[in-house]
Amino acid sequence: MKQYQSFMGWLLLCMHLLIFHFPSFSSSFNFLCHNDESSALLQFKSSFTIYTNPYIDYGEPYHLKTATWKNGSDCCAWNGVTCDTISGHVIGLNLGRERIKGTLHPNSTLFHLTHLQKLNLSYIHFLDSPFHFKFGGFLSLTHLDLSYCNFKGEVPIQISHLSKLESLHLSWNDELVWKETTLKRLVQNATNLRDLFLGGTNMSSIRPNSIDFIFNQSSSLVTLNLQQTGLSGTGNFKKSLLCLPNIQELDISGNDNLEGQLPELSCSTSLRILDLSQCQFKGSIPLSFSNLTHLTSLTISSNNLNGSIPSSLLTLPNLTYLSLSYNDLSGQIPNVFPESNRFEELDLSNNKIGGEIPSSLSNLQQLTVLHLSDNLFSGQIPHVFSRMTQLIELDFSFNKLEGPLPNKITGFQNLTYLRLNDNLLNGTIPLWCLSLPSLREVDVSNNRLTWHVDDAFSSNSLEGLSLNNNMLQGNIPESIFTLSKLKYLSLQSNNLSGLVNIQIFSKLQNLTKLSLSQNSQLSLNFESNVSYSFNQLEILELSSVNLIKFHKLQGNFTNLEILDLSNNKLNGMPKCLIETGHLQYFNLSQNLFTSTDQLIEMAVNNEYLFGIDLSFNSLNGDIPLEVCNITSELEFLNLGHNNLTGIIPQCFSNFHSLKFLDLQMNKFHGTLPSNFSKYITILNLNGNLLEGLLPKSLSHCKSLNILNLGSNRLEEKFPDWLQTLQDLKVLVLRDNRFHGPITNLKIKHLFPSLVIFDISGNRFSGFLPKAYFQNYEAMKIVNQVGRDSSFLYMEFWCGIAFPVGACKYSVTVTTKGNEMTLVRIPKLFVSIDLSRNNFEGEIPNGIGELHALKGLNLSHNRLVGYIPQSIGNLTNLESLDLSSNMLTGVIPAELTNMNSIEVLNLSNNNLTGEIPQGRQFDTFTNDSYEGNLGLCGFPLTKKCGPEPEQHHSPPSTNNIWSEEKFEFGWKPVAIGYGCGFVIGIGLGYLVFLIGKPRWLVMLFGGQPKRRVNRRRARVRRTNASTQMVPMS
Repeated sequence: MKQYQSFMGWLLLCMHLLIFHFPSFSSSFNFLCHNDESSALLQFKSSFTIYTNPYIDYGEPYHLKTATWKNGSDCCAWNGVTCDTISGHVIGLNLGRERIKGTLHPNSTLFHLTHLQKLNLSYIHFLDSPFHFKFGGFLSLTHLDLSYCNFKGEVPIQISHLSKLESLHLSWNDELVWKETTLKRLVQNATNLRDLFLGGTNMSSIRPNSIDFIFNQSSSLVTLNLQQTGLSGTGNFKKSLLCLPNIQELDISGNDNLEGQLPELSCSTSLRILDLSQCQFKGSIPLSFSNLTHLTSLTISSNNLNGSIPSSLLTLPNLTYLSLSYNDLSGQIPNVFPESNRFEELDLSNNKIGGEIPSSLSNLQQLTVLHLSDNLFSGQIPHVFSRMTQLIELDFSFNKLEGPLPNKITGFQNLTYLRLNDNLLNGTIPLWCLSLPSLREVDVSNNRLTWHVDDAFSSNSLEGLSLNNNMLQGNIPESIFTLSKLKYLSLQSNNLSGLVNIQIFSKLQNLTKLSLSQNSQLSLNFESNVSYSFNQLEILELSSVNLIKFHKLQGNFTNLEILDLSNNKLNGMPKCLIETGHLQYFNLSQNLFTSTDQLIEMAVNNEYLFGIDLSFNSLNGDIPLEVCNITSELEFLNLGHNNLTGIIPQCFSNFHSLKFLDLQMNKFHGTLPSNFSKYITILNLNGNLLEGLLPKSLSHCKSLNILNLGSNRLEEKFPDWLQTLQDLKVLVLRDNRFHGPITNLKIKHLFPSLVIFDISGNRFSGFLPKAYFQNYEAMKIVNQVGRDSSFLYMEFWCGIAFPVGACKYSVTVTTKGNEMTLVRIPKLFVSIDLSRNNFEGEIPNGIGELHALKGLNLSHNRLVGYIPQSIGNLTNLESLDLSSNMLTGVIPAELTNMNSIEVLNLSNNNLTGEIPQGRQFDTFTNDSYEGNLGLCGFPLTKKCGPEPEQHHSPPSTNNIWSEEKFEFGWKPVAIGYGCGFVIGIGLGYLVFLIGKPRWLVMLFGGQPKRRVNRRRARVRRTNASTQMVPMS
């Protein structure tokens, strides 16, 4: 009995303890959380708006945690809320990625939860609320996550009061600013801080040398993320961050003001993940990086690193991910990949690495991603893939690989993306490229490959197939139309032939892009009694193929966005394409359209239209007013090379988004529209009948790159306000009626971006614009052009929705004595043409500083003086025309330094002396010098004297007796002196003989003869006669 009573006593005591001292069981016994904290949470919830969309931006359906927060229920049971098992206080709040937004006020009840240890409010939109100092009141916090919360302002110093912090996430609050003292105190006080994520906050005010000092005091940090924080600094990157005693993950990527070299490491470090990408580090990769033996991931991409890849880097025992892409690394890949390795991803793309692909790549048996694109690899693709059974992505594009593809590949069962485009590959496309079971994308475009038409395309997973710009011949294989998942098919620029009915492509129900352009032997038949569905088709490119009975096309093209039917002899459009409502760009250039009616209807029907190209047709008449009904945000309009007349519609001024306007080679007359879009980038009105003044509103078009108004009837003084357009690269005003001197505004930078300046064939006068030559900054820089043809031409905006080549920006120039039209402007083409005007004065010396010049034409003006020696500095100049002026003096010998000169015209001037010899000057003919009677020497038949004096520079103006000045030598002078002496003696004798002139005779001491006063003699004789008469 006593044992029973004792047992019952212990049982009652245990129940008492369970009920009253262990709140974790409170839900079972209806013990609620603290009422004040429950109320605080409910009020916090009520201050925010809940998104109605149950899906968040990350693709998964999401159930709101706060939906379980109900008044009268236990808050410790609410989703996202954690309570202490003893005290019942709320110690954890996790509302990360909750779809709520609102302003966080200083009096928010959130700050009443003073016992919080873990707080996660990440991805809640706090509508640019300030980071309140009351966050520093959560003194028990060990974990705080406020990333992606849109806080702004300074991080309060009170954050340093959180001395128990182990993890702090404040990433991607872009307007959150750190002070150096705040960060320093936080790191000093939070001695247990392990994870610190500050990426995307603003640390630009922290001194470059302070970062190392601040974090050098932290021995607990395991993870440090300072990505895109605005850190700056020059000199060697400090190694102390890499040598923190417990650091395992370090990310300082995206700080493009961090410069200097990577450090040599002498410490033992436990780093596993290191990301130094997207900075400005330069120099070579230190050999001491081989000390990072624990490293599993290394990213140093998008810097300015050079030199070769250290062999030791490729043999790190634990490395699984290595990215060195987008640098200037050169040399070859060391052939040192060991048998035992853990590589999973290797990215060496966008460098200058050459040589052959190393055979030891075959040891990378766990590799899933291999990117070697955009390098200088050569030779054949080696047989190294048989052991790469895990490979998913293989990218060798944009190299110089040649020869045939490996004929047989085994083990590529997981290969998903195969990119071998833009190489020199030849031979037949092997069957494995078309039949691997997991393939989703194959791109072997821009090679020299052929195919067997009978080969079966059997990869049922294939979604993208790019075979364009190869040497494919014959019919399109039937097996292509069995690829049911195909979305992207590009066969353009081959030699395909045969007759294909367009309806067969409707079998590919998932097709979004179809490109068959530039196959002149291929015929497409559109005749059908059935309307086919192309609901998924977004891009249709059928340029330069044979379209049979195209006007009978029937089908549903409701999602069509880009349509290219150029160069097809079309004169009408099928109704189904006129009425499609989602076109963004259509190209009907180089056809036979004569009326604009259908085409404008097509433009009006598409409210999302960005671009129209109707150039090179036979469109005639005025542009109808219906064009003003286009309501889309039109950005690209090309009506060039037609027969359009009338005035340019004023409503073009209403196309506020217009960036490209080409109306060249039509017959438009009248004045220019008073306004253009402020976003206009290319404006080409060349070859019309336009007259009047340039609208000054063009000065507001700050994005203008090309302005071509040549061959019109515009008449005014030079529009000096054009000088304010800092991005203007091409200015053509040739063959108009501009007149007067060219003056410059008093601004610092005159035409700093200009590379083509053509004002020839006008009536400009006065001196050459010396200030322009001094300020043509872009003409002073010699550009280096790489091997990639995409970098050979100037790139101007064409619109992201448009296909490559849509932006045609032709310009007519006179170079090397010939007039030519540049359909695309080479980057290296830099030209000045001031010919056929009335300029006078001397050629400025400053023109010799324009080192990038390819063409210089100052002919047919009234220029005088000497040819400047400085022109010899223009070593890239290919064409120099100074003909038909009044230039004098000798041809400077310095001109022979122009190694690139191909065409030289100095004819019809007043040049003298011997023609310089050597280099390119030995190739020029008489035509280069005709009309200069004072020139002699090769190639002229006129020989110079036996010992002609050599003049390397124009004669001094002080030497007034120089032979060049008077154009005769000492012999004629001696003869002149002799003749003068004889004649002088004779004349002197005659003077003394007759005594006249009297002053000269007296000057030399002679006695002049007495003069007789004839009047008095006559008087005497008269008087005498009178007196003698009476005597008779």
